Amino acid sequence: MQNILKYRQRIILLLILPFLCLLSLGLLLYTGLLWPNALFASSYQVRGLDVSSYQQKIDWKLVSQTGTYTFVFMKATEGKYYKDPFFQANWQGARTYGILRGAYHYYTEYRTGAEQADNYISMVPKEADMLPPVLDLEVPGPDHAIMLKEIKVFLDRIEAYYGVKPIIYTDHTRYDEYIKGNFTKYAIWIRDILMPAQWSQKNGWTFWQYSSRGHIPGVPGFVDLNVFFGDKAKLQELTSKK
Repeated sequence: MQNILKYRQRIILLLILPFLCLLSLGLLLYTGLLWPNALFASSYQVRGLDVSSYQQKIDWKLVSQTGTYTFVFMKATEGKYYKDPFFQANWQGARTYGILRGAYHYYTEYRTGAEQADNYISMVPKEADMLPPVLDLEVPGPDHAIMLKEIKVFLDRIEAYYGVKPIIYTDHTRYDEYIKGNFTKYAIWIRDILMPAQWSQKNGWTFWQYSSRGHIPGVPGFVDLNVFFGDKAKLQELTSKK
């Protein structure tokens, strides 16, 4: 009888241990304390973050004191009307503490490219040492040809105003759907938070968003983490000289 009890205890232990291991792994991933891409991103020395109103009020002094983050992209606008309420504070805060900053526009499928470009232009100033404007392309359009046409209108209008080619932020799906074969001359900021960008077929990316659950002093909650494909001198070359 004692041997049977010991046998049952071993079986129960063998069943519980894998469950506890999976639960611990899940918690580490959920909290961002462990991230699958962190090891692959560690080989890139120029690091940054991207923020929006989701992070609320950011203490840029604390961010700068980490000595880790060279650049930040911050949400400025979305669609025709939306303006991020924290943009101005983020724009000035990052500049005050010497973090290179750029602004992005979240593109929506139900507004024209001209309307969305005008919204961005009304919000984001032309200043020295700013990174190129960013088109955040994550949504599909109901009509592929019209979507391509309006994206081009947006990009052309932004380039004409700021005097520099915008960067396109996108994931693998939208890249294949809209960017590939159409906007290949633009710098690409690729989103892949699960798999290393080095393993994908998207060669030539400039920025890589590798995590959505970063922890940074001064930033409330989770924050997106990024790396730049190049050194600090190359990053500086992207900034406006106006």
